[in-house]
Amino acid sequence: MECVCDAWFPLSVLDKKSSLQVVHKHGPCSQLYHHDKANIPTHAEILLQDVARVKSIHSKLAKSLGSTKVDQTDAANIPAKDGSVVGSGNYVVTVGLGTPKKDLTLIFDTGSDITWTQCQPCVGTCYKQQDPVFAPSLSSTYSNISCSSTTCNSLASATGNTPGCSSSACVYGIQYGDSSFSVGIFAKEKLTLTSTDVFDDFLFGCGQNNQGLFGGAAGLIGLGRDKLSLPSQTASKYKKYFSYCLPSSASSTGFLSFGYGGVSKFVKFTTLTTLSQGASFYGIDIVGISVGGKKLPISASVFTAGGAIIDSGTVITRLPPTAYTALSSEFRKLMSRYPKAQPLSILDTCYDFTKFSSVSVPKISIFFSGGVEVPIAAKGILYVNTISQVCLAFAGNTDDTEVGIFGNTQQKTLQVVYDGVGGKLGFATGGCT
Repeated sequence: MECVCDAWFPLSVLDKKSSLQVVHKHGPCSQLYHHDKANIPTHAEILLQDVARVKSIHSKLAKSLGSTKVDQTDAANIPAKDGSVVGSGNYVVTVGLGTPKKDLTLIFDTGSDITWTQCQPCVGTCYKQQDPVFAPSLSSTYSNISCSSTTCNSLASATGNTPGCSSSACVYGIQYGDSSFSVGIFAKEKLTLTSTDVFDDFLFGCGQNNQGLFGGAAGLIGLGRDKLSLPSQTASKYKKYFSYCLPSSASSTGFLSFGYGGVSKFVKFTTLTTLSQGASFYGIDIVGISVGGKKLPISASVFTAGGAIIDSGTVITRLPPTAYTALSSEFRKLMSRYPKAQPLSILDTCYDFTKFSSVSVPKISIFFSGGVEVPIAAKGILYVNTISQVCLAFAGNTDDTEVGIFGNTQQKTLQVVYDGVGGKLGFATGGCT
């Protein structure tokens, strides 16, 4: 498959000086794809990793975070690429770190706070990555954070772990839902997002012991709400305002933009909520679902029982089982002319389209508080394993009290706008064009 992103990508968006290009980690637009084609996960593996991520989010939200001790063992646009890492089908961007600047391809994740990259020397183990591993000793702007500083203590809320100490340097540790982890020195460094958007003293994790399914990416950018996240650390310039569009397929590109530039005038805003048990997640109020233009008869209390978040790292949207059952049964009714196929992992409403040259799929919309209707793009309604196994791309939680998650398959082609200071989340259709 050839990558068509360069010819296709709307340059007008990337001209906004605070934009980065986004690509799917395992798509032909990503260097990581060419670096490690042999290890691209199957759809079943991606969904299995997604289950692990969701379990981890649910367990985090089910209890206030107990802390674990760590041992040493204007506007900016970044193109976004799609990749399956940190237990999920995730997206990557390339940023610069250090002086002289080294380019690093990092997963971006609204469900994480701390930004980290693999660093030399790898005291434990480092997984294989596409970019050269960052060498702090070769940068004139690198410095460690002291473990006696208040900055070191701020790691507890960003990682869920009490920081450690190694020869007076602050030690961070973070683990993800699929058992991936990063442990290393907490440090500060010059961060270059674009040629005009450069930040001194950016706090990040210099990982010396890292393992997991990061798919060749050099680490992760945390876009959550904690004070150590990238939006919080760059708030004096961007006011915690950023937006992205996730590309419709692995062979096209989207963008990640910081600040107000390039935001669609058609964006509609709903209120961001804060979950008491997980303040760094972006909480949202889902209030309804329609299938084929018909609002499903789901009581409002079904959605409020567990609440919901939006997460760029979860692949498949998770709904309260009561809501999912209503959605699935109406969808099946409208798709009754197509032969059914075997379930695919967590996806239980699947079809075989082998004998059809065209397929008619009912429209699905999600409704959020404030009267905001978000129509899901066709690419966000169906998850294609093969033409003989195409599934409804939604799943139910175990029970109605678990938090719902608006995942990245359903966010494709939308411009999703985060206004952290204003406490709003916006959606506009046709976001990547």
